[in-house]
Order: sequence, then C-alpha cells, then structure tokens
Amino acid sequence: MSIMSEFKNFAVKGNAIDMAVGIVVGAAFGKIVSSFVGDIIMPPIGMLLGGVDFKDLTMVLQEATVDSAAVAIKYGSFIQTVVDFTIIAFAIFMVVRGINSLKKKEEAAPAAAPKPTKEEVLLAEIRDLLKNK
Repeated sequence: MSIMSEFKNFAVKGNAIDMAVGIVVGAAFGKIVSSFVGDIIMPPIGMLLGGVDFKDLTMVLQEATVDSAAVAIKYGSFIQTVVDFTIIAFAIFMVVRGINSLKKKEEAAPAAAPKPTKEEVLLAEIRDLLKNK
C-alpha cells in the first residue's frame, strides 16, 4: 500500500476528522476563555486588590539599560494563565461528566428481549400441545 493511499485511509476515518474538529473548536474555546478571564474576571479581582492589573505584575531582575531590555519575571501573566487553565479544565470536566451520565442512562435502560425465532415459537407450541394431552 502506498503512503498516499494509507494517508487517505487515515484522513477519511471518522476519528481523525472528529479529532481535527475538536482541536479547532478547542483552540477557539481557549481564546474565548482567555478573553473571558483577561477582560471580565481579572479586572474586578485586580480592582478588589487595590487597582492591580495582573498583566503588569512583574518582578524585575535587571533594569533596562540603553543596550538591553529589562529582565523580569511576569508572574501576573502566569496567574492569568493558571486561571485560564482552571476554567478550561472545569468546562471540559463538566462536558465529560455530562457525556458519562448520558452513557450510564443508556447502559441502565434494559435491552428488549430478543424476538423468538420461528423454531422457538414452533417448539413452544409443541410443548404447550404436549402439556395439554
């Protein structure tokens, strides 16, 4: 089998397409959550903490000079990223939890008894006739 035909078989499988859609939607969801955290969640928290903008929270290790930029640890951006991750992880947890509860309901539903075959019906009739004699 050539590489191209093998790749075609892989690419058209439902799992590969589902995975690609999931990655694209996940990236878009990540941007939405980042905006939600950075533009809606963090400003009120910063205001409650005395007007702090988390993006500006840094620890300067070396001041800027004419020849080089400042060297700083941007722990405010790290805090914001941790909050982003926490919200995304919680949202994914809730989706997986919902899917699992739907699966449990499907498993809990009793399966219908299989319809008896013609032979089984005929044997049951013979049994009933023999009982009646």
